[in-house]
Amino acid sequence: MSNTDVDFDTLIDRSDSSSEKWDRYRGQDIIPLWVADMDFRSPPPVIAALHERIEHGVFGYTSTPGALVTAVREHLLRDFGWEVREEWLVWLPGLVCGLNVLCKSVGEPGDEVITFTPIYPPFLSAPPLTERTTVKVPLLLKEGRWVMDVEALERAITPRSRLLLLCNPHNPVGRAWSREELRQLADLAERHDLVIGSDDIHAGLILDEELRHIPLATLSPEIARRTITLLAPSKTYNIPGLGCSFAVISDPGLRKSFKKAAGRMVPHVNLLGFTAAEAAYSRGEEWRRALLAYLRGNRELVAEAILGMPGLSTTHVEATYLTWIDARATGLTDPARFFEEAGVGLSDGADFAAPGFVRLNFGCSRSLLQEALRRMATAVGKLNN
Repeated sequence: MSNTDVDFDTLIDRSDSSSEKWDRYRGQDIIPLWVADMDFRSPPPVIAALHERIEHGVFGYTSTPGALVTAVREHLLRDFGWEVREEWLVWLPGLVCGLNVLCKSVGEPGDEVITFTPIYPPFLSAPPLTERTTVKVPLLLKEGRWVMDVEALERAITPRSRLLLLCNPHNPVGRAWSREELRQLADLAERHDLVIGSDDIHAGLILDEELRHIPLATLSPEIARRTITLLAPSKTYNIPGLGCSFAVISDPGLRKSFKKAAGRMVPHVNLLGFTAAEAAYSRGEEWRRALLAYLRGNRELVAEAILGMPGLSTTHVEATYLTWIDARATGLTDPARFFEEAGVGLSDGADFAAPGFVRLNFGCSRSLLQEALRRMATAVGKLNN
């Protein structure tokens, strides 16, 4: 399979597929670029593996396939230099479920969970759902680049702080955190005895070719012992509806607490999720490389278009297929509603603890993206006349 063998340009009709993304605007002329779900067909090896499994015809209770464990361990070693033992893996039916289990597994009710904002909304909802308190520390925009405010983070720590939630790469600002940035977090966590929960679900979507994803737990055995890493094939290979993710937890005590918090409330991964994950990790690499090349083109298209829209600004997207757009200079009180009325459905920054921003998902065919950007430019142009 070469890049030319993969068709990302064809617009696939998802209107009658019970798609959460497309059903939000059913019957309306609104292009959905909101939830982090790409419009592309999944990798051919994944589709083939699912067909083969379905042909078997028996869908009983399923244990974790040994081939999947091998594929995941080989992937982590090959791509990140991370040697992971089989017993460190805890399988989950979804990453959001994992965030909630993670919060419940660390500390006691009333303890504090700290995270940087803006942030993927479940980071904000998981602590209160598990009787913890969310503490928000804003990222800083310095010289056109989002960075961690480590000094503000340290000031926010109290005797009730137990857990730091990290998004790496970061959703929604698209940063792939550097080794030095992660080292600062690790040092702070060690000084204050914090557990770090790291959501690495976009690890396979580093767009800048000179960058590499660095799992926090790979910095040292000491930081690994206080880190719970959440991963999944869902974003990279566009299989979120199949519900298969996992946690990597090297410390036996943390792993025991995590499993206890999950208890019998968390269901097993379904067998088709296992099947798709194994095919993705073992046979999806060429498709992933073709995807990254296409996404880079879409990224540049979005960046150039936003640059020409008065009152809008954005930053360079190092990773993910998401662009974080600052609309505050337009004076709009509800930019998400404004763009919906212009025919483009974006994610509302208020849900990420950042009103005045919107998030755009460019994981779609280029022609659809071009039309969405045209609509946005027309609406902004009228606003400034």
